[in-house]
This record gives sequence, C-alpha cells and structure tokens, in this order.
Amino acid sequence: MYCSNCGTFNDDNNFRCIQCGTVIQQVGPGPQQPYAGVHDEVPNHLVMSILVTLFCCQILGIVALVYSSQVGSKLAAGDYEGAVQASSNAKTWATIGAVSGFIVLAIYMIFMFAVGIQGL
Repeated sequence: MYCSNCGTFNDDNNFRCIQCGTVIQQVGPGPQQPYAGVHDEVPNHLVMSILVTLFCCQILGIVALVYSSQVGSKLAAGDYEGAVQASSNAKTWATIGAVSGFIVLAIYMIFMFAVGIQGL
C-alpha cells in the first residue's frame, strides 16, 4: 500500500506510513463525530430536573434526572438523535413533575382554606 502523502510503499498491516507517519489505513471504526459544532449544544435540562426533584415530585424528578444525565454521554458517543430524545424525555418528565407538584399544592391550599372556614 502506498502512502497518499509521500508515496512510500508500506506493508498492508501498517497503520501509519513508515516514512512520514501519515495514517494510511484505518483499523476499525474511528471516532464518530458526524454532528460537530451546532449539534453539540443539546440542552440537558439538568437544573430543572434537580429543582423538580427537590421541591415538587421526587419520583418524576428522578426520572427526569436519569434522562438528563444521558444527554452528555450520548453526545460523547456520537449519538445525536439519542441525545435529542433523552433531552426531550428529561424536559417532559420535569414538566410533568412540576405541574403535578403545583396541582397538589393548589389542592392542599384549597383544602386548608376550606377546613379553615369550617373551623370558624
């Protein structure tokens, strides 16, 4: 096999050129970075997930935390679609947790107001 950079003949098993060191043959699949640049900025919704876990609904917040922690690792692995899906799932679960927390709080306040009026 000839090096495309300097033209030196190399053995077929060589990874780099023996003369100039240029990579002449790729062994196995290389690192996947088909979505460099703009696509690296997939929101992970981690702050929202933590706040929901602490203040609203722990179970739904933990589910959102799991999904938001998957975003970075999927991007690092080159799985852009998986990272977008995990980001979407994290946002969905965090939103459901926040809304359900506010609904429970509203019901509790209405109940306490009704009990307070009854006591008068």
